[in-house]
Amino acid sequence: MGLNRRTFLQKASLGLATLGVSETILSLLGNSGLAVPGIDRYFQVLAQPLGRKLALLVGINKYPRSTLLDGCVTDVELQQELLIHRFGFNPKDILILNDDQATRENIETAFIEHLTEQAKPGDVVVFHFSGFGSQVKLSQGYQNDKSVALQNSLVPVDGSLTKKNPKVANDLLEETLVLLLRSLFTDQVTTVLDTSHTVADSILQGNIKVRSSTNPPAKEASRDELAFQEQLRRRIQDSGKGIVNQKSVSIVPGSMNPMAGLVLTAAEPNQMAMEAKWNGFSAGLFTYALTQYLWQAIPTTTSQVSLTHAGVMVNQLTGTQQQPKLGGQSSLEPIPTYYLPPDPSMEADGVVTAVEDNGQTAQLWLAGLPATVVDYYSNNSVLKLVGAKSGVSQLQITSKDGLTAKAKFIGASTDNNQLQVGQLVQEAVRVLPRNIGLTVALDGNLERIERVDATSAFSSISTASIVQAGEQPADYLFGKALSSKNAGGGGYGIFYIDGEPIPNGVGEAGVAVKSAAMGLASKLNTLLAAKLLRLTANDGSSGLGIRVSLQMIEPEQKLVMQLETSRTASSSRVDLVGEGEAKSQSELTQTLTEAGVPILPVGSRLHYQIENYGDQPVYFLLLGFNTSGNAIALYELPFLQTSQTSENSPSIKDAVIGPGETLTLPSAVASVGGIVSGPSGLVEMQMICSRSPFTQAGTALDAVPSRRGIGAPIDDLFNPLDVAQAVLQDIHDASANSLDSSLTISADSYALDVNTWATLSFLYRVV
Repeated sequence: MGLNRRTFLQKASLGLATLGVSETILSLLGNSGLAVPGIDRYFQVLAQPLGRKLALLVGINKYPRSTLLDGCVTDVELQQELLIHRFGFNPKDILILNDDQATRENIETAFIEHLTEQAKPGDVVVFHFSGFGSQVKLSQGYQNDKSVALQNSLVPVDGSLTKKNPKVANDLLEETLVLLLRSLFTDQVTTVLDTSHTVADSILQGNIKVRSSTNPPAKEASRDELAFQEQLRRRIQDSGKGIVNQKSVSIVPGSMNPMAGLVLTAAEPNQMAMEAKWNGFSAGLFTYALTQYLWQAIPTTTSQVSLTHAGVMVNQLTGTQQQPKLGGQSSLEPIPTYYLPPDPSMEADGVVTAVEDNGQTAQLWLAGLPATVVDYYSNNSVLKLVGAKSGVSQLQITSKDGLTAKAKFIGASTDNNQLQVGQLVQEAVRVLPRNIGLTVALDGNLERIERVDATSAFSSISTASIVQAGEQPADYLFGKALSSKNAGGGGYGIFYIDGEPIPNGVGEAGVAVKSAAMGLASKLNTLLAAKLLRLTANDGSSGLGIRVSLQMIEPEQKLVMQLETSRTASSSRVDLVGEGEAKSQSELTQTLTEAGVPILPVGSRLHYQIENYGDQPVYFLLLGFNTSGNAIALYELPFLQTSQTSENSPSIKDAVIGPGETLTLPSAVASVGGIVSGPSGLVEMQMICSRSPFTQAGTALDAVPSRRGIGAPIDDLFNPLDVAQAVLQDIHDASANSLDSSLTISADSYALDVNTWATLSFLYRVV
């Protein structure tokens, strides 16, 4: 790439001068904070682009000095496949720079040539960066400022990591990126940054890698970088687009304002972006979570909702130490992710990437499957072709490696239904192994004798197996808490994969490692129960018509989170909006403008509103885990009016909601329930619905009756693993009658028909 920068800047100044009124209006409105009549409709028009879609994707794994990441190139592939197959990007309009290609000058020149020179008003632009982040000190006198400023930077392959503790950083400065984005001739810009800037003690933390440099901030930025951004600044100012100087472009660490469009960052300013291993691949937690959700997103999904869903997956794996963040000039507007509402007919879990054996077998890319499920998605699972014509339309998986799989037609294909590269697929039957356990990584900070003793202790726990941290995927980490940093006073215990303690998972100091590990058996059962329940998550593929709204009642009334199944046939939907209903569903959805995992204060009162918009009765359970890490259950028997029980009393498995009905949980009948209790931490709940009663799960729950009144939660579920295994068996049994008789399912597997159940996952933080 050899564009002369002088030539570029001359062209840019002319181009900027031709910008229309729309961008000026948007800039003024974005900075004014005023409510302008018709602005929502204006943004809706902007969300329907008529022009081109351009993307520049950068991923760097292979940094010098043996400082390597593993998942950045996968991030680029995840974005590339999503943009092409879900959002309709032309592959020729996506430019990729990986590893050695991603020098500072190449990134900046690619931005200029591919994005700035080509993008016109109304076009959609996506810029993605996965790699290390760092910080740079800007010496006195920079921009006539007498103080020393500290600025975030993106580390290119020839950046600050080329030397240990470099004086001069050849990084792409945050301000340069701001200026490049502001030089674009369109406002429909999405920047995705899966990186972080807080200095890391080491790249490997627990069983994950962090994307922050271990070098302290360099003392200077490169002269070429500063000269280039100064040229950009002058030309943008001369063009009349606005005054761009030190004061208008914030240099506060973590700030990305003012910026054109939307900015999606992997973590808060003082946090670290993380990447993790799965079987067969590594990826950034944020990029994987975001792109996975967007494969299944419905057309009305906004960036705020997308970020919330991504945050749920990230927090399930790492606790609270990485919180994705939404920023930019348009961050308060309900704008579709990437400014592109997906085609409603294209909701998918994957795509055909190659066709073999005369059209009888296919290679699939399955990045739309839930991240909590993909490792256990077994052979014989069935997917259907989206929009298939008459004839055979189902594929059965024969092998899988990471996110790719091979599948064959079930039966023989017809001339009207030949496999083609680019065809989308949707999940039909999920096959999972029955012998699922936990994988626990031994922290690399443990001494050799500690690892030996821990391995010996875990060998007697049937639900867990041991690996070494950093070598293989793991669900959790076993290590020793630092008394000065973590709870537990220096005892051994179980942690999230990034080293954050699990609630009530760290023992007292002084307990021998072997005794501490063996004492975790009950805790591991609870964690395995959580893992099994997450394996049922399928709000994106379920055939049930379910919508659940988590609402705060006190101290204020607001919609906290709303989930619904998205693939139910429209003909089976029952209209739930009555003539006297004050607020329509679309209006309710638009109140969800806050991005990220919801934060609720202790003492809040909540309820779940469950709507069955299908045409059949649905049975339900609400199971989960509170901030103390205890398994809990919340359920409702609408027709049970007294606390007296008898042999004829209804069982928990009888909790049912009819077609077209709405139920609130807990209801006014409940004597207690719905109060958010402490301590601070995460609450995770799974709303599980089925066309059939939860016979076995109900029996397991009936063994632990609530002691606090009708409708009260079970806040000490002593048998969570039994309940979770019973839920899987109930769904398996409910699926049996609907499965194709030609399918071969082994006795050591669950076969779950997506049309028989729905699991919607809720996660929020309590403070």
